[in-house]
Amino acid sequence: MNALSEILENKIIAIIRGANPNDVIKISHALKDGGIKLIEITMNSPNALSVIKQVSSELGDKVLIGAGTVLDPETARSAVLSGAKFILSPTVDIETIKLTKRYGAVSIPGAFTPTEILSAYQNGADIIKVFPATLGPNYIKDILGPLPHIPLLPTGGIDLKNLNDFIEAGAVGCGIGSALVNTKHEITDEYLQQLTKKASQFVSAINSDY
Repeated sequence: MNALSEILENKIIAIIRGANPNDVIKISHALKDGGIKLIEITMNSPNALSVIKQVSSELGDKVLIGAGTVLDPETARSAVLSGAKFILSPTVDIETIKLTKRYGAVSIPGAFTPTEILSAYQNGADIIKVFPATLGPNYIKDILGPLPHIPLLPTGGIDLKNLNDFIEAGAVGCGIGSALVNTKHEITDEYLQQLTKKASQFVSAINSDY
């Protein structure tokens, strides 16, 4: 199964932002144990490239690793060469999309308006990250009215309570940040156990009938 198919099948991208580099592998293992198979490590995190390389090397056969908050093609290239299989951005940068595709990774730029979403897709993006998703599931449904062929992945403000509302509205998946991984919390054994439990709750929710 290729990376795009894995993303579309597993739907939940767990976002690790700003974590201590020494904690990321432990967080990733906890997420994996809870059933999460897609992990995004943001580039504005400490030592992001070396962390991506480490996690990809250790868990790459069990979890798909991506890079987030990628703002330019140079960063996208470095992330892919470090092991990232998908590239997410908060905005639409055409050259970043092209570079990502050239290197065989999945391109997921962030867009908000219908014009931005269509432009990103026409320029080669595989999935569009609707960011922020604070307007709720109805916004996703409204966008898909005239643009039903574009895969949308809302991110920002999504939790267990509204996750399936977004899927029911037509989203192909969701990016989950602090509602799942709170890196401001001390990363203790107890926290990691709770994280695994929370991850399994998200996985169960996404696989349930909605």
